[in-house]
Amino acid sequence: MKSASRVIKNTGFLYGKMVFTIFIALYSTRLILNALGKEDYGVFTLVAGVISMLSFINGAMIIATQRYLSISLGAGDKERTKEVFSASVVLHLIIGVFIVIALEIAGLFIDKLNIPAESLGTAKTIFHFMVISTFFTINAVPYDASINSHENMLFDAIAGVFEATMKLLIAVFLVYHDSNRLILYGLLIASLTILIRVIKSIYCYRKYEEVRVKIKSHINIGLLKEMVSFAGWNLFGLFCTVLKNQGLALLLNLFFGIVVNAAYGVANQVNANIRAFSSNMLKALMPQITKSEGSGDRQRMLRLAVFACKTSFFLLAFFSIPIIVEMPFVMKVWLKTVPENAVVFCQLILLLTMMYQITIGTMAAVTSVGKIKSFQIAVGALEIFNLPLAFMLLKMGLPAYSVFIGSLFMELIASGIRIWFAHKIAGLDIRDFVVNTWLRSIGAAAFTALAAYIISLLLPQGFARAILVGITTTLSIMLLLRFFVLSQFEIGKIREMAIAVYNKLRKKPLPAGTI
Repeated sequence: MKSASRVIKNTGFLYGKMVFTIFIALYSTRLILNALGKEDYGVFTLVAGVISMLSFINGAMIIATQRYLSISLGAGDKERTKEVFSASVVLHLIIGVFIVIALEIAGLFIDKLNIPAESLGTAKTIFHFMVISTFFTINAVPYDASINSHENMLFDAIAGVFEATMKLLIAVFLVYHDSNRLILYGLLIASLTILIRVIKSIYCYRKYEEVRVKIKSHINIGLLKEMVSFAGWNLFGLFCTVLKNQGLALLLNLFFGIVVNAAYGVANQVNANIRAFSSNMLKALMPQITKSEGSGDRQRMLRLAVFACKTSFFLLAFFSIPIIVEMPFVMKVWLKTVPENAVVFCQLILLLTMMYQITIGTMAAVTSVGKIKSFQIAVGALEIFNLPLAFMLLKMGLPAYSVFIGSLFMELIASGIRIWFAHKIAGLDIRDFVVNTWLRSIGAAAFTALAAYIISLLLPQGFARAILVGITTTLSIMLLLRFFVLSQFEIGKIREMAIAVYNKLRKKPLPAGTI
């Protein structure tokens, strides 16, 4: 199958999953928040955040495994693919044991968090549930990486829809359950995580040749060391990001109490679901970016990386801008009880994510080449600096949302560093990227936001205004993309991709020259 057709098909599967799951996820959050209450929901968010902060290794390893699998698949080296998978299984078994021990040791200090005394025992029980599910999640990473590297987004979509549906059923069940809701929620979510991981592992074993190999006969010590080194620097970068995110949660907890964590949890839930609109496009493109590097086509890799920056940013902006403008109305409709600070937290975190997405393709380019040590050190140091900056802002008596304004400033600097490293490591043209991608994209988004904001000033709050803001945003982004942001090459590629979909539907062969 041609690459354009494959990208379109996989993107369609991912967006089909997303459209289904996002509404279920948001509605489930509403049910859970009202079933547990603000304090219990804040406890769950805080405990789950601590788990996330200490299990960041999982994210580093899935990037490493997928990168090496995609490179070997792009080069057509089956034996190397088997060696990569075997090495990954061994690594994740060791890492899983290490993480369980580290988490349980960390759990001894959970009473140091600002958690009400009557909820402390429940928090510890939930913590143990999360540790168990984390072990299964870590050991399933090789199988997730195989699914992504083989670009099997149909199964990924089916699994995602199933998981979202089960979470909705759990939320409904909690509404009609009277006692121990928080413990029951933690148990059911952990059980669901284990079930999903087992299903994916069984599927991969039956589907992919490299998964069925005998691990002992395909262990390559040199490759194992190389993957550990690559994953180690990815680990450092992801650790810095997770430390920043969860460190901010802990600082907010220390300065403002557990209720503010409910607002932070709601804001992150909104951000995660909206961000999925842009992340799905990158997920569909990433195997093609890495395989292009593996096959020796650096220019195609860079074109796809820049294209990923634009599409990821504008797919996020398409939904984020109207939601940012109409956030008070959206929160009122979505949640019966809106936690204090939830509106402004959501608005600022979405802006922060938009700023991050505009350079996400440059990170994909650097990762594909594999020379990531200096890149991760530089960007990671900036991520960590968010914490002392946030502490100083809060110590000065500034409001809780000031920490996210500080993060916006730091993200602006980090964007410049990512662009420079993409130039140094992968050969990205800095001037062309800054002028034709970064500045044009930011300018188009700012113009769109201004138009939407003016409408919000002229009309009273309600569904009619929200719909008009959405229509204005859609038309503005489409026109600005066509005449201001996209290059003629990119417009041509989008046209080719549209033709690929049309021909696929009519079962005609794909025209030559697609991406």
